[in-house]
Amino acid sequence: MGEEVDAQEFSRADRTRHREKVRRCLDVFARMLREARFDTDDPMTGIEVELNLVDELGDPALKNAEALAAIADPDFQTELGQFNIEINVPPAKLREGGLTTFEDNLRRSLNDAESKSAEVGAHMVMIGILPTLDEGHMGLASLSANPRYRLLSEQILNARGEDITISITGTESLKTTADSIVPEAACTSTQFHVQTSPDQFADYWNASQAIAAVQLAVGTNSPYLLGKQLWQETRIPLFEQATDTRSEELKAQGVRPRVWFGERWITSVFDLFEENVRYFPALLPVTEEEDPLEVLEAGGTPQLAELRLHNGTVYRWNRPVYDVAGGVPHLRVENRLLAAGPTVADTMANAAFYFGLVRAVAESERPLWSQMSFSAAEENFHVAAQQGIDAQIYWPGVGQVRATELILRRLLPLAHQGLDAWGAAPEERDRLLGIIEQRCLTGVTGSEWFVRRMGKRSDLDRYDALRATLLEYIQGMHTNEPVHTWE
Repeated sequence: MGEEVDAQEFSRADRTRHREKVRRCLDVFARMLREARFDTDDPMTGIEVELNLVDELGDPALKNAEALAAIADPDFQTELGQFNIEINVPPAKLREGGLTTFEDNLRRSLNDAESKSAEVGAHMVMIGILPTLDEGHMGLASLSANPRYRLLSEQILNARGEDITISITGTESLKTTADSIVPEAACTSTQFHVQTSPDQFADYWNASQAIAAVQLAVGTNSPYLLGKQLWQETRIPLFEQATDTRSEELKAQGVRPRVWFGERWITSVFDLFEENVRYFPALLPVTEEEDPLEVLEAGGTPQLAELRLHNGTVYRWNRPVYDVAGGVPHLRVENRLLAAGPTVADTMANAAFYFGLVRAVAESERPLWSQMSFSAAEENFHVAAQQGIDAQIYWPGVGQVRATELILRRLLPLAHQGLDAWGAAPEERDRLLGIIEQRCLTGVTGSEWFVRRMGKRSDLDRYDALRATLLEYIQGMHTNEPVHTWE
């Protein structure tokens, strides 16, 4: 969830001072881009995975503080809800066996963490939305103890001026309200990071936007929310609504949402940071002492803390990241649209598909985004979230096409090429992309598997069926066999 923030109240003067500081940071960032001050050699990749916690029955376990204390590993961190934690896997280079390194580290860390957290009655689940959540888990009492989360919730509700409305229509319909941002905690994701040079950032971000729909189509894992079967990837509409600061009147005026696909292809990373500053007021107007211009002119690397904190409260599905490692600044695209799970193997297959495909598309001679409108990419994204593996999307030169056919015929070969360009080993490339291929051929994703198993329990109470199916899902997760083989 980003930087730590202490509990506090903000005055009008705080907001004015913060706005000025953010704009100063933006000016310094623009100068750093002009002066090519970024680490661009041998780029790294990274992965973060958000997890849910359940008890022995499969119900949410509001025990992340106890679980983290038991795990005692700095790679595991708190998340928004008491039924969430997150693991940050150390970054790696794909040409040095990064995919296998990620997979080994993730499996080892999760197995160790599960054995320790189980002792406090909290079992870890990799799934996009915990299907056994009910209305009783949606209140402020479920927020994590970190003051940042309560402060963020207060600021979003204050900006909105009314309770948050969640209204989603899919296979079934759900309409409810919440007096906090706890529904956002229901959205657990996997985040893939690609480091890139300033010159290449726009190509990688545009490519990530263009391929978002196909990623979703074969990676859905969130079909249920509060007992209702909704979209194949219900996380998408839920997250868009759970952090929406706009009243109905502001929506009608065309005010942009904070969970945002965007509205145009970009030419520079600066475009995204500048849009964030221009369109969105600060939710957490915390101002630090650092003068970024003084630091830069003294030969140092400014942290740009205010710009980074503000960027962390604009929830783009592909988010720009400015970070500093070893005193050297760098840029990353954070791809954050996929659910976690169902298994580590599935997660790594999703990673391989993204890393390979985004490189091939970003570095192609004729940019994909020059052949399709931005609105078509956005429509594709929401169609894929709703329909999943059965989605029909628009693709340049093809027209409307089933996503699985497009992946099998055109995009998997591109992903192979992209992983070769990264220097990934052929055996890990073929094994992981083979999982994506089999999902397309069998029509089985995490969402499809869960819905099918629920169909076999239609005679049970809905929540009893959800608990039983989730426990069966957890058994499959622990085998680390890809979800398409579970049947």
